[in-house]
Amino acid sequence: MTIFITQGRYSHQAIKGLVAKPEDREAEVRKLIEGSGGKLLSYYMTLGEYDFLIITENKSEEDALSSIAVAVAGGGVSHTKTVTAITPAAAKRVFEKANKLAGSFRSAGT
Repeated sequence: MTIFITQGRYSHQAIKGLVAKPEDREAEVRKLIEGSGGKLLSYYMTLGEYDFLIITENKSEEDALSSIAVAVAGGGVSHTKTVTAITPAAAKRVFEKANKLAGSFRSAGT
């Protein structure tokens, strides 16, 4: 399973609705993520450029992005940014592979 980190903003209308009728969105987000075959690992409200950050696990990019598409299409979420994340152990394996390849690569212009 791949780990995805998604940040996004709530629309003006969504914030207005949350102020008028406060709610914890975690259960609804969890249901959406699980509907795409994924697992919600963490969900945070954030200050700054983005209003929320979610960390999920899913089988593929297509499955992960399907839930994001539904959230954006609903009109309450905008300006999403999703990145994949790997563990430090996986990063070590990546650098080990890169170390083996490094000797056989010639940089452009050299």
